[in-house]
Order: sequence, then structure tokens, then C-alpha cells
Amino acid sequence: MSNNVIEYFYSAHSAYAYLGAPALTQIAQDAGWTIAHRPFDFLPVIASAGAPGFKGRSAAHIDYFFGRELSRWAQWRDLPILCHRPTHHDNPLALASGMIMAASDPDRLSFAILQAHWRDDVDISDPETLHALAQTCEEDAASIHAAATSAQMQERFSANTQEAIERNVFGSPTYFIGGDMFYGQDRLEMVARAIASPFDP
Repeated sequence: MSNNVIEYFYSAHSAYAYLGAPALTQIAQDAGWTIAHRPFDFLPVIASAGAPGFKGRSAAHIDYFFGRELSRWAQWRDLPILCHRPTHHDNPLALASGMIMAASDPDRLSFAILQAHWRDDVDISDPETLHALAQTCEEDAASIHAAATSAQMQERFSANTQEAIERNVFGSPTYFIGGDMFYGQDRLEMVARAIASPFDP
């Protein structure tokens, strides 16, 4: 990976990716860096890391991490968020992820998709929904849909997933600065510091 790039590994339905997205974009803009979007398939990545799926977590963990903590971070980031798990949360991510990678402005489209999922409870696997979101982001919806469904783009999605596994990513969002990994949008302050002054090994 070249210099001045934030590698951004995340799932297109991640609540904490949604909450961190505007701050991440601002950090990149302030530093004059670009964001390399690496959307991945969530379940294989956490399975490889040995982390339990949603159903395998305790009620206390779910109530805290996806309840109280989510609510506090939404208030802290000043972003509206559902007070329940999105209706279509378990639907496939391949099309949304492909359209993000095909977009002329992936920062904008990625946030629009994440926000639609977590604010508006829409189905981000639905082509018509994704077309509408792309159009609001001034993208050529038909063009990026065609690119997203191509074998080449779906291979990129699979490659992102495999790379996340190989690089020991265990959750979404995860950021890399010069190979240094930062997990969670609550590490974005450290991401900004690493851009300005890398941490000691």
C-alpha cells in the first residue's frame, strides 16, 4: 500500500463503521490522505478470528455493546441511529460492497449506505434501494451497479475478505496506517495521531 492512504476494512452494514465514517473522512481530508475502501464479508472474518457471531454473544454483551454503547456513541457523533437491530441486517453485502468500490466517490456512497441501514432501516441488498442511494450521491447508478456485479469486482470483494482474515482483522471497522492496525471507530483519534506521528513499534 502506498503512502498517505488509510486502509479501511469494514462491513457495509456495520453500526460502528457508520458512526465513525464522517470523522474518518474529516481526518483524511485534514491530512490530505485518501481512504482505500476494503468492504468485506463480515461473517467469515469474525469466524476466522474466533469471535462469536451475534447469536453467540451473551445478553449482557449485546445490551451493552449494541445498546447503551451504541446509543452513547450516536449521541457523541451526533448521528441518528435505530434503537433496534435493523430489519434486514442479515442480508447479503456483496452488491452494496461492490457498488461502494465502483463509485467515483466511495466515501460519500459508503456513508449513504451505512446511514440508510442504521437510520432508515432499509434493505441495502435491494438493487432499487441502492440505485436510489447512488443517485442521491450523484453517481451513475446503472454503471456502478453493472461494475459491482462483474466477476472482477466480486473477486475484489472476496479478496478483501481474505486479506482481512490474513491480516488478523477481527471486527468492523478496522483501519491500517502504514501497516499499524487500529480496531474500532473509538480509535480514530489514534488514527489521526498515527498519520501525524507514527507510534513506536
